[in-house]
Amino acid sequence: MEQIIFYFLIFCIGTLFGSFFTLAVYRLPLHQDITHKRSYCPNCNHKLGFWDMIPILSYLALRGKCRYCKEKIRIRYLLLEILTGTIFLLFAMSLNFSFETVATLETSKLVYLLVGLLYFAGLIIIAGIDKERFTIQKSVILYETILITGYMIYLYIVEKANIHRYVISLLLLITLMIIDNKYLKKKIECPYVVEILELSIIMAIFSYPIGYIITVFLTLVAIGIKNILTKFRQNNKTSYSKKIPIGFYLTTFNIITIIVINWVACRW
Repeated sequence: MEQIIFYFLIFCIGTLFGSFFTLAVYRLPLHQDITHKRSYCPNCNHKLGFWDMIPILSYLALRGKCRYCKEKIRIRYLLLEILTGTIFLLFAMSLNFSFETVATLETSKLVYLLVGLLYFAGLIIIAGIDKERFTIQKSVILYETILITGYMIYLYIVEKANIHRYVISLLLLITLMIIDNKYLKKKIECPYVVEILELSIIMAIFSYPIGYIITVFLTLVAIGIKNILTKFRQNNKTSYSKKIPIGFYLTTFNIITIIVINWVACRW
């Protein structure tokens, strides 16, 4: 029973994060504040109250409409809350995490859980923005870089882990970000390739080479299937966008890969 309650709490925490992610996905591309400015309806601009922002329940209670202007709320908000809660739950379950783990203070496992959830947070925001706008948000890339750097420092100082091979990748990432910010953004009209490269380095560091290789493989398979389906639809004289949100596929399959690898590793 305690295990069920623990996992339910993890899911609820995930939905709270998911609610914030819907806000971040909408505001970050518009360069709006995501921490101090209160949530509001994008249609009537009315500030939302507490009862309007309860994850999942508010959407269902309001039947998917704004309380004030009655405009339909996109179902993606509900889906993102449910999806984030599910991801948080599966990640905790993949590590065999429970009340007992917290009580016995398995520091390394607890830190990995927290860092992993924060890492997933950045990936989910990247996926949401890239799916709609075909761009990788640089501020989220910076967030992920700081998170990974802090985790590497922790592993080296506290866990006495050998991180030398990842330091090179981290230095490469930081160098690329500096060059991108100082020079490339002024000369390259479409920085998407550079952004994907930066995201890839981050994934290779956190999910280790094997996890990243699996992520890329699954991404290529998914894109290949999508292209085949797109050509089939175009033969039926239907117009479709040729742009492919590579970041969306990478982040999605990286989350799945990490959860599956952890699940297998903790049970074998």
